[in-house]
Amino acid sequence: MSLRLGVVMDPIAHINYYKDTTLALLLAAKELAWELLYFEQNDLFLNNEVAKGYGRPLKVFANNDQWYNLGAPKAYALGDLDVILMRKDPPFNIQFLQATYILEVAHQQGCLVINNPRSLRDCNEKLFAAQFPQCCPPLTVSSNIQHLRDFHQLHQDVIFKPIDGMGGSGIFHCKENDPNLGVILETLTEQGQQLVMAQKFIPDIKEGDKRILVIHGEAVPYCLARVPAKGETRGNLAAGGRGLPQPITDRDRWIVKQVAPSLIEKGLLFVGLDVIGRYLTEINVTSPTCAQEIDRAYDTNIGQRLMNAIIQQHKAHHTNNS
Repeated sequence: MSLRLGVVMDPIAHINYYKDTTLALLLAAKELAWELLYFEQNDLFLNNEVAKGYGRPLKVFANNDQWYNLGAPKAYALGDLDVILMRKDPPFNIQFLQATYILEVAHQQGCLVINNPRSLRDCNEKLFAAQFPQCCPPLTVSSNIQHLRDFHQLHQDVIFKPIDGMGGSGIFHCKENDPNLGVILETLTEQGQQLVMAQKFIPDIKEGDKRILVIHGEAVPYCLARVPAKGETRGNLAAGGRGLPQPITDRDRWIVKQVAPSLIEKGLLFVGLDVIGRYLTEINVTSPTCAQEIDRAYDTNIGQRLMNAIIQQHKAHHTNNS
C-alpha cells in the first residue's frame, strides 16, 4: 500500500542526523515508496472550513551530508493526505495548540493524524502520567507555594518541575532543609500563578531515566536509559545525560500494560514512557525520541514498526470515515 504522508516538524535543515527520530520515521516511509510532504507548523491554515497547508514535496536520504531535498511549496488540502505525522517538538505553546485545532479538522476531513490532535491537547506529558497512580511515585500538582512546601516537608527529598517543560529545563532537586526552596517555588510558580509538579525523588535515577517507546499499545522490547552526568540528577540527553540502550524489564512491561488501553483509546499511536526505577514519571505524546539510539544497538527498526501500525490504523480510519 502506497500512502501520501505529510509531516509537521521543526526545520529539517537543523535536525541532528544521527539522533533525530522523525528522520528515522521518514526513512522508513521512504522504504515503502510513500509520497512525502513537508510542513512546518506555521504552514498550516484554514480556508473557510477546509484544513490546508503550504507543503513541499520531500525526499530523504540516509546520508549525513545531505539527508533531505525539498520541492516547491504549494497549498494542499490536508484531508486529502492519507496520514500526517505531527512531530513538532515541545514546548506546548499557543502556536502548538492552534496547530492541533487545524489538524483536528484535517482528521475529521479524512486524514489520519498521528498522534490524535485532540489527545495532544488533552494529555499533558506530565499530568497524563498522574492518571496511573499505581505506576507513579508520590506526587502533587499545585501552584500553591505552601502546599508544595508541605509536600516537601513530608517527603524531604523532592523533584520540582514545570508541567510544560522539556529537555530537563526548569527541574530542581530539593533535599531536606534546602535553603533555596522558597526562591525555587516562587520562581517555578511565578509567585503562585503557575502549576508545578512535585515528585518524591527516586534514587534509581543514577541507573538512568528510561525512555520506553510504545507503538499502538505495544512496547518496543528495548529502551534507552539516559544516565545523568556526574553531579546531575537529570538524565535528559539535552542536559548532558549519557544514553545506554538496554532491554526493558518485567516491571516496565507491567507499566506499559497499565497505560496501553488508554493510549489506544485516545489515538496515541506512538508515545514514549519515561520510567525511573519502578516508577512512571512522564508520558511523552508530542514527538517521542530515542528511536535511532535504540535501533543502532538492537536493530529494532522502530520506524518500520510504526509504519506497519499506521497502515492498519489508516485502514480503520478510512473505513470509519467512508
